[in-house]
Amino acid sequence: MAALLVERSFIDLRSQVTVNGVCNISSSDVKCLVSDKVRAKVWCAGAVSFSLWDARTRELLKVFNIEGQIENRVDVQSGTDQPVEDEMKVKFVSTSKKEKPQGFLQRSRNAIMGAADAVRRVAKGAGAFAEDNKRTEALTLTADGMIWSGCTNGFIVQWDGNGNRLQDFQHHPYGVQCFCAFGERVYVGYLSGMVQVLDLEGNLIAGWVAHSSPVIKMAIGADYIFSLATHGGIRGWNIASPGPLDTILRSELAAKETICTRRDNFKILVGTWNVGQGRASPEGLKSWLGSQATDVGIVVVGLQEVEMGAGFLAMSAAKETVGLEGSSIGQWWLDTIGKSLDEGTTFERMGSRQLAGLLIAIWVRKNLRTHAGDIDAAAVPCGFGRAIGNKGGVGLRLRVYDRIMCFVNCHLAAHLEAVNRRNADFDHIYRTMVFSRSSNLLNTAAGMVKYLFLSLSLAFLTYLFCLVSSSGLPLVLTVAAGVTTAVQMIRGSNVGGLNAEEVKPELSDADMVVFLGDFNYRLHSISYDEARDFVSQRCFDWLREKDQLRAEMKAGKVFQGMREALIRFPPTYKFERHQAGLAGYDSGEKKRIPAWCDRILYHDNRAAAVSECSLECPVVASILQYEACMEVTDSDHKPVRCKFNVEIAHVDRSVRRQEFGEIVRSEKIRTVLEEFLRVPETIVSSNSISLQNQETAILKITNKCRKDQAVFQIICEGLSTVKEEGHGSEHRPRGSYGFPRWLEVTPAAGMIKPDQFEEVSVRHEEHQTQEDSADGIPQNWWSEDTRDKEVLLVVRVRGSRSTETKTHQVSVRHTFTAAKPARIDSKSKNSKKIHGGGSINRSDFRQLSSSSDVHDDHRYLHSP
Repeated sequence: MAALLVERSFIDLRSQVTVNGVCNISSSDVKCLVSDKVRAKVWCAGAVSFSLWDARTRELLKVFNIEGQIENRVDVQSGTDQPVEDEMKVKFVSTSKKEKPQGFLQRSRNAIMGAADAVRRVAKGAGAFAEDNKRTEALTLTADGMIWSGCTNGFIVQWDGNGNRLQDFQHHPYGVQCFCAFGERVYVGYLSGMVQVLDLEGNLIAGWVAHSSPVIKMAIGADYIFSLATHGGIRGWNIASPGPLDTILRSELAAKETICTRRDNFKILVGTWNVGQGRASPEGLKSWLGSQATDVGIVVVGLQEVEMGAGFLAMSAAKETVGLEGSSIGQWWLDTIGKSLDEGTTFERMGSRQLAGLLIAIWVRKNLRTHAGDIDAAAVPCGFGRAIGNKGGVGLRLRVYDRIMCFVNCHLAAHLEAVNRRNADFDHIYRTMVFSRSSNLLNTAAGMVKYLFLSLSLAFLTYLFCLVSSSGLPLVLTVAAGVTTAVQMIRGSNVGGLNAEEVKPELSDADMVVFLGDFNYRLHSISYDEARDFVSQRCFDWLREKDQLRAEMKAGKVFQGMREALIRFPPTYKFERHQAGLAGYDSGEKKRIPAWCDRILYHDNRAAAVSECSLECPVVASILQYEACMEVTDSDHKPVRCKFNVEIAHVDRSVRRQEFGEIVRSEKIRTVLEEFLRVPETIVSSNSISLQNQETAILKITNKCRKDQAVFQIICEGLSTVKEEGHGSEHRPRGSYGFPRWLEVTPAAGMIKPDQFEEVSVRHEEHQTQEDSADGIPQNWWSEDTRDKEVLLVVRVRGSRSTETKTHQVSVRHTFTAAKPARIDSKSKNSKKIHGGGSINRSDFRQLSSSSDVHDDHRYLHSP
């Protein structure tokens, strides 16, 4: 029977507002609902539109979009009306009569530019499959009566109670997932795991990383704000934080630092290899990695030129555009390296990232796995106009013992003379690398569909790309480079008033950063024969003086603040394949000068060369081994490996939690908390108000506290019709349907500053409608209800950071008088006077009345 009643209570609101087959509200999924109990309105948010309803009559009041523009019709196609085949057209650049005729290669280059533009337009306009960066994800009602909505692009929009757009702001580039409004603060949970605290004007108070995955829900309970993440983790913070309490807690915990600090030590093996599109033998992998991994806790492997060629690079760019990455050959390398490391038994692969020919992966030993997690990935293309991944960097970020480690595999610009380009590539990678979670990627199914569109246009692009790249013609190509590039665009925009140059690189926040890869720095001012002679004599000291990377680092132009162990192995480039020993150096027509192209550099928390590991300097690394595997001949480069000894100082959470509990239970902290959580003393001027027709009374609410703001809300708890004069009346509950239509209370919610007051206007509004009386006698809409009415108003008051509430009851009675004054339009607005500059001055939120033939049959129902 209960299920049947629930089914019968279903109301199809779309059918009620559909006229001649046209519906004003969107057919898209409803994302959020918010009930404004004071105004008796319900906010319904879709992806890109809002509808505002009267909670009592179910009347649709307003439909508007995210920009605040009123919409007559929301159901529009998400994609463009232009056919896909028009989007796929490739525009060739024609030459004018006055211009010099272009050759075949130049025409081919123009065709590539046109095809690349088609790729961008298809990627942007595959409408139904592209995410709208303005999609609404969260909605909340704040203490001052405003409505806040959060979008996928990180923007927050503030609305008044009537659906008028007031302002928007952004403090974080990731999507808003949830809100929690409490007192004078609004907590915002983001897709990145960040939680921010804002005031009611939208100013940022504080922010912190709450979780390693998106924050999907927040709630207030027992003086704490709790957050829930997608992985199921729940964390809580005192609602008095941030504030003076934090300073006390920090000082108390600092005194117990020695008790809570733990130091752990483990080894990291880092390997880099330009495989030259070849494949390694099991013996080569064992010599390079397997033989050295017996005593290490983490293995990091970076490969370059896993797979190359114009066709592969173009298709890789297309896949990146839709959030797809990897290849069958890249998977082969991951599986083969995993076998050499005894993956599954001894090691566990934590993550990997591939960008065209670049591949990086991390394995963690089983006994260290419980202390490692939160793997993030990033990719930055640098080839062909910062768009193609033949050059660039891929990175992985890992948390170990609550410390952040980043590993970046790079392949920088080639050729002896391209020193400045290599420096610029590093600078671009370091400044724009943005790490992201898999949840930030596009939906795989949608990505695959869009990938099909891109592949069609890229088939022609690939053919032309082969022609131009083989000719050596300069090419500037701006194909979109995937999800990470999209994030780079966000970072490059003006976020929170900061220019792109002022945005702090994410790599600068890590406790330890390791750069590895084929940096392509060569030996300068030396001939091929001279270099071969010094190598054969193992005179590496003199050769190091000719090293371009050493010179550029010394001048502070690249890899600033990073360290490298002393090189004691021969140059690792360039060799003939499958020729062992130093005689295998390139002896062909080009005779490339041997060079240390393959390098591994790092920096940790140390400000000086020698520093002790502590909570102030939590990560201290030293190099145990730095060498090349000269016996491996599967590529024209030799693989290089570096073994680090890493010491990490961190806080033992279990011990810290125990000590923190003792501090919070101390008398000192309890006294401070009681002071913060106390409800301000307030005085309400009257507990009884009597009104006649269209008469106004003033209810004065005074905040006697001199330190804290008072948050007030006025609701209607019960309604009655006075049966007989002199007899008591029974109040029937009104639930969440706001005030009766004959009563206007303005403002019904707000905040009162210390030692200030708020004047609330309580006014009778003439309204004729069909009413069900308290004694069951129906009244027709054309007859006047001449009985006296009475409502019980409850003024709820609490502090700006207190979960406790004090209530004041005010009885409001309307006495019918036969001689009524001249009728005034019920839609007219009343001016209100608010004294004591601390009160909130908001617009007049008048209830919108429905037509006279609508039954108010939900007046006495309980709210759910």
